[in-house]
Amino acid sequence: MESAMKTQIVLVPGPWMGAWCWETVSQRLRELGHDALAVTLPGLASAREDVSHVGLECHVEAVMAVLDERDLRDVVLVGHSYSGLVVGQVADRMPDRVAHTVYVEGFLPHDGKSLLHAFPERLRESELRQIADNEGRWPAPDASVVGDGQGLTARQAHALARRFVGHPGRTVADPVKLARPLADQRATYVVCSMEHVDGQIAADVTAMRMAPSWDFETLHTGHWPMISAPGPLAGLLAGIADRTPDRTPDRAADRTPDRTPDRTPDRPIGRPADRAAVPEVAGERRRTHEGA
Repeated sequence: MESAMKTQIVLVPGPWMGAWCWETVSQRLRELGHDALAVTLPGLASAREDVSHVGLECHVEAVMAVLDERDLRDVVLVGHSYSGLVVGQVADRMPDRVAHTVYVEGFLPHDGKSLLHAFPERLRESELRQIADNEGRWPAPDASVVGDGQGLTARQAHALARRFVGHPGRTVADPVKLARPLADQRATYVVCSMEHVDGQIAADVTAMRMAPSWDFETLHTGHWPMISAPGPLAGLLAGIADRTPDRTPDRAADRTPDRTPDRTPDRPIGRPADRAAVPEVAGERRRTHEGA
């Protein structure tokens, strides 16, 4: 019990957001007995920041510096959306400090590939033009896109969109650097069901269901669960943290991964590319979390 109380959960926001987006989740985690630390990545504290020097490596090094400077170990490292690329690389480089990686509707890192490689070529070119026309920042979606079918109230969607700042554009165009196979990480992928249609998720995410040290969880909410379902998300993360000290790849292999069908996003806030159907497996354990 004592070890669970000491588990450090580090929360890395997705694009356009800062540590503020994790405030409610952080509070709930502390109430559940876990230390929670949310970070703001370089270039995202203010729209006035110069982001010409901010690339993907800058974000990776910033999170690594947090773990180093605070001497954090046995960390549960959580990344949302874009920040899947960040936390995945940090876990790859600091296996002595990161005990478990959590991808919340996250892009998965692949060596030599950028976030924009997950987009169809025509959409990729459009996003690059928008970055060039927006002083090097990836423009944030407006409230109508943020709230469309994502489990947010209109008020939540408008409040969230108002706080967005343009995301440093180089970070989504720079290639990932991984030294080890992603499947070797001890990780959990959190699928948010409202973000998907037709029972499909990205093919690279589906492939990780076969990795023995990966688990899958489903939240019945949209792309922004830290806003739309902070309680269920915090409970899910606390459960992962509680299990982390005793987790090993061999023991994880004894558990059948969850394959609850999910739905594919239809906007470029999530995973628009290359999808594979999620198979239904009879008799499988299902682990889902209500979003209300």
